[in-house]
Amino acid sequence: MRQATITPTGVENKLSPDELIVSKTDLKGVITYANETFARLAVYSQEELLGQPHNIVRHPDMPRAVFRFMWDTLDAEREIFAYVINLASDGSHYWVFAHVTPTYDRHGQVVGYHSSRRAPAPKAVTAVSGLYAQLRRVETEHARPSEGLAASMSMLSSVLAERGMSYDELVWELTP
Repeated sequence: MRQATITPTGVENKLSPDELIVSKTDLKGVITYANETFARLAVYSQEELLGQPHNIVRHPDMPRAVFRFMWDTLDAEREIFAYVINLASDGSHYWVFAHVTPTYDRHGQVVGYHSSRRAPAPKAVTAVSGLYAQLRRVETEHARPSEGLAASMSMLSSVLAERGMSYDELVWELTP
């Protein structure tokens, strides 16, 4: 299944506080497991999600710099927490507070990734939305995506340096 271009509608669906989205991917980010909650919010069947790249739910408002930071962190075999806006197949969106960790085989080799996502605090979404809008604006100011990504990564690094904190500290500062 190839993802068609989906136009965001501005309609937000919310994950309830007692729900958890769970997915697993291989090393390339291809979905190998998706729970029912993920399928429901993404407006896909579980079968439609399996075998698809996890970025099937990537919202255009999500900065590429945050995903680059996530992949760099996972490549270093570290867990990461992040606020993410996702796009459902019907154009609606939903925010999550994601926890992504490497999955290891019995020999200690990374074989994939496990992600658990829960409902984010509304205050955190408001705070991170402003930062994400700035990062996306920088990304779109450049004709070449690679230059936009580099500029956005630089901006994220500057924001963290100005605040005197790491990315993890920023995320946890926003988390009640």
